[in-house]
Amino acid sequence: MRIFDEEDGSASLEFVTVGMILLIPLVYLVLAMSAIQGGALAAEGAARHAARVFVQSRSVPNAEASAATAIEFALADHGVDPESATVTINCTPVPANCLTRQGFVTVSVALTVPLPLVPPVLSGNFPIAVPLRATATEQVSRFWGAG
Repeated sequence: MRIFDEEDGSASLEFVTVGMILLIPLVYLVLAMSAIQGGALAAEGAARHAARVFVQSRSVPNAEASAATAIEFALADHGVDPESATVTINCTPVPANCLTRQGFVTVSVALTVPLPLVPPVLSGNFPIAVPLRATATEQVSRFWGAG
């Protein structure tokens, strides 16, 4: 009788062990990619909607308030804290008045998405958050202020 002919019934144990070794990193990868994709969609949507409402407003103070509200709602829809985002609004060609006819308004939203299941206590030479940035540009209508 040869040694290789005997079966101990350890195949199920080996399957579970190898399955767990392969499954746990795969599940974490899916969780991490989902969090990053959600953050990217939040930043992109916030920038796009803020730029759209900015160029449709009647005055610069109303435009800034509308853009802030749009950013807050867009980030909250994706579960991102609006306080964690950094927003910049740039206007061309005249930075003093953002609502110049046929001028351009650029809204940039930057935020960091923490990796799932990583405690904030950990710090070192490895990243525990992914920085994301989205930018949207809209043109002010050539008929702005005519109505």
